[in-house]
Amino acid sequence: MLLFALNADAQRSRSKPLHSNTKKADVTSYDQTRDPDFLAWQQSRWVDSVMKTLTPEERIAQLIMIPVYSNRDQAHIDSISNLITTYKVGGLIFFQGGPVRQAKMTNRYQQESKVPLMVTIDAEWGLAMRLDSTIRFPYQMSLGGIEDEQLIYDMGAEIARQCKRLGIHVNFAPVVDVNNNANNPVIGFRAFGEDKHNVTRKAMAYMKGMQDQRVLANAKHFPGHGDTNVDSHADLPILNFSRIRLDSVELYPFRELMENGLGSLMVAHMNIPVLDNTPNLASTLSERIVMDLLKKELKYKGLVFTDALNMQGVAKFYEPGIVDVKALLAGNDVLLNTMDVKTTIEEVKKAIQNKEITQAEIDARVRKLLAAKQWVGLDKYKPIELNNLIKDLNNPYAQNLSRQLTDASLTLLRNKENILPLNYLDTLRIAALAIGTDKETEFQRGLARYTKVDTFFLKPTATIAELLQLKEQLAKYNLVIAGVHKLQLKAGSSNFGITAEMNLFLKDLIRSKPTIVSVFGNVYSLAKIESLDKADAVIAAYQETPVTQDIASQLIFGGISAKGKLPVAVSNVFKLEDGLITHGGIRLAYSMPEGVGLKSEHFTGIDSLVAQAIQEKATPGAQVLVAKEGKVIYQKSFGYHTYDEDTPVINTDLYDLASITKVSTSMAAFMKLKGESRFNVDNTLGSYLPMVQGTDLENLKYRDILTHQARLYAWIPFWKEAVKKNGKFKWRTFNEDSTARFPFRVADNLYMHRKYHKKIYKSIVEYPLNEKPGYVYSDLSFILAPKVIENITGEDFQTYLNENFYESLGTTTLTFNPYKKYPRSRIVPTEFDPHFRKSLLHGTVNDEGAAMLGGVSGHAGLFGNANDLAKLMQMYLNDGVYGYKRYIADNVVEEFSKCQFCDQGNYRALGFDRPAKPGEQNSNAAPSAPVESFGHSGFTGTYTWIDPVNNLVYVFLSNRVNPSRDNPKLSKLNTRTNVLQVVYDAIEKSKDQ
Repeated sequence: MLLFALNADAQRSRSKPLHSNTKKADVTSYDQTRDPDFLAWQQSRWVDSVMKTLTPEERIAQLIMIPVYSNRDQAHIDSISNLITTYKVGGLIFFQGGPVRQAKMTNRYQQESKVPLMVTIDAEWGLAMRLDSTIRFPYQMSLGGIEDEQLIYDMGAEIARQCKRLGIHVNFAPVVDVNNNANNPVIGFRAFGEDKHNVTRKAMAYMKGMQDQRVLANAKHFPGHGDTNVDSHADLPILNFSRIRLDSVELYPFRELMENGLGSLMVAHMNIPVLDNTPNLASTLSERIVMDLLKKELKYKGLVFTDALNMQGVAKFYEPGIVDVKALLAGNDVLLNTMDVKTTIEEVKKAIQNKEITQAEIDARVRKLLAAKQWVGLDKYKPIELNNLIKDLNNPYAQNLSRQLTDASLTLLRNKENILPLNYLDTLRIAALAIGTDKETEFQRGLARYTKVDTFFLKPTATIAELLQLKEQLAKYNLVIAGVHKLQLKAGSSNFGITAEMNLFLKDLIRSKPTIVSVFGNVYSLAKIESLDKADAVIAAYQETPVTQDIASQLIFGGISAKGKLPVAVSNVFKLEDGLITHGGIRLAYSMPEGVGLKSEHFTGIDSLVAQAIQEKATPGAQVLVAKEGKVIYQKSFGYHTYDEDTPVINTDLYDLASITKVSTSMAAFMKLKGESRFNVDNTLGSYLPMVQGTDLENLKYRDILTHQARLYAWIPFWKEAVKKNGKFKWRTFNEDSTARFPFRVADNLYMHRKYHKKIYKSIVEYPLNEKPGYVYSDLSFILAPKVIENITGEDFQTYLNENFYESLGTTTLTFNPYKKYPRSRIVPTEFDPHFRKSLLHGTVNDEGAAMLGGVSGHAGLFGNANDLAKLMQMYLNDGVYGYKRYIADNVVEEFSKCQFCDQGNYRALGFDRPAKPGEQNSNAAPSAPVESFGHSGFTGTYTWIDPVNNLVYVFLSNRVNPSRDNPKLSKLNTRTNVLQVVYDAIEKSKDQ
């Protein structure tokens, strides 16, 4: 291979970054009118030196690009190698395959090539358009709905970086066709829309993003493929437009991009009589269109590529080789998808001999191509590094950017009575209906993060009987959220796959009850869904990807806002630039570290710490969640339910929260009641609980109680009072079967007497106080807390919590006695109790006292998953507000979370734990946790922390007591606080960037 490394004669230049929200009038203001940057190198020493080595035939071959597939057999790979070594072709266009395979092929071919090959690809929505194992960005129609063009610039820059990483120099994008024909079978969703100004702004941003990273953009399909009803892959479309129309609409984006340094463009296969009335002649082969219009009239000097010369728009009329020379004679610079290299070279030589084209003209085009090769860096070619290729192409920045683009594009077209974001979750019975599929969707899973939803499915082939059955099933719900899935992308006679049965059912559903519809497909499909404008809410999601479905579910519940605008007129009711605005951030959003300015790579330490804990058998599994700025940026489950490794932990599994129950039940109630002036921490226990009046507990102040310095004893082993010396239970205590007298399940095959709980309360009331004052962590007051709350409110403890917190928060898994609601497969077992219950505790509370209170207590007994616990903690972080609702009055959470007696060496807040004395080893908080932070831990291996300074919520759930509580490894390893420290370290690293 010729590795020319001479310095360029011309100075390389970079375009300025694009500014967001560019207005229509500003579309040409990116830079002053200028030619492509690479043209400055046409007379460079490198280009001169290469030209001197090329024979006339090899110069012709430089203008040829051949198609390559990385998913084909060795015979194909070798055949391409033969074309490169034999004919010295100038470039490759890669199609379907995989990035590693393509990289290996590229390295081989570059090594074999006399002159560095220009490698190209169609990557309109990123490399994923052609290659597996790569990131998919939204379709251009989706991008057309975005108001912030800076995001599109950033996408162009990232796609270019990925192209460079894979040795690609030209991306055949953006599509600048103005798609003003809804029935266009080939462009459609690939266009930015139907408004020429919007198309131009988006295309400009995309182009400049790529070219600022030294990858050539390619505007296609000149002179405009947006208003056709024939696919040029299959036939030759005819455009019967006036020249005035072409100038004002189709040519407008091309002219604007040309004036701003467009590096290359692609000529389409279309017959345009107003420009060239030769029958069956494609624009690609028309000298009047390519040479006269494009190069002379429009004065375009960049590289001109043909569209693929094996497409039927040209191939049905001319043989391979013949079509290529005609394209070259028409004025094209580069022949794309040449199918017969030998014949093409021979035919071009004949054309030179016949004086149809001169060698000088060929040389000028070769020089232009070589200048472009130098501009993209091929004068200093290096092989593609295979190590970490997949990782680099799937980098977190790009993943987050794809999410941002999708977030910005989602378009809300109907929102009757501002139903979105959903409010009053406690009043809703929600059915999540997937139309077009019979498998659970990412959309349904995303909805279920916010509240309880039941899933249903409507297959496109559903029978009348199945439709009637589904209608009956949905009758009990007062809200249906319908996702329309598996739609066809291209326009055609099939209405994008929307069947009459789907239309009939959805029309009836919309008429009968509140219905939200999100359409995951080509936006033009909205016009094919009857009565869609009558739905309570309509979301145009543009495409069906996991990310799109995930983010659409967040829009519905207010995790994110709606801000997209329709880039096309879909119908008389869904018009161009329609799009309603909602405000997000009212509930948790689901993102990634990059979504809040951090880096995913700085969170890998979490995985290592949890893996270490599992490996050392500190716990069989865990859930970890980190939310920052109201966004869940890290959520992962690890390990298994038990060391048997039968059931992997997943994010929806429930853990025994142990003492986190205190801050999730009792403290929630106390803080709410404080804000209502119904509870005061400076009042005594006796003022709220008659049963303690006349006892040592009567005059204990709640400020002392909640900071664990009221002299209450740490704990009482209540169960031992029920056991005889022979180990059997006393009469009227426990029974093996559930009966009216023994209704409370303590464990499998063990039920407690209905009145035994009175003995527990009596034991607490009569138990002597500690002789010495000072801090002693005690469960006893929290065991009494439900009674205090019931006396204040007149409501059952569970009912009060459900009605005032859990149901409206959507924390559906926060529950006592989860065995009543959930299958055992979703509940993580805790310990095997060898003393009291003599069984594995699975679905019943680990704490003996809570178990003997029927599983319901203010100190232990609550179960839940990390996601739902995080909602409650986020409400605390939000000063008592979540999802439009105020649960706790202003400043109450702040008051309760402050250190009460720091000057006395007690660093606890009211009910909450706080960072211990600075410098103390094995602290209850991460070393970097600020003094304003607060939270709690649980005996079973649970932990939650709230940091108002860094706007953090952290949840760690595990069952470290499985199979035995005599396992201190999790605490010795400091896993829970060390994981949180990783987050603080990541925040600190972000400050240094």
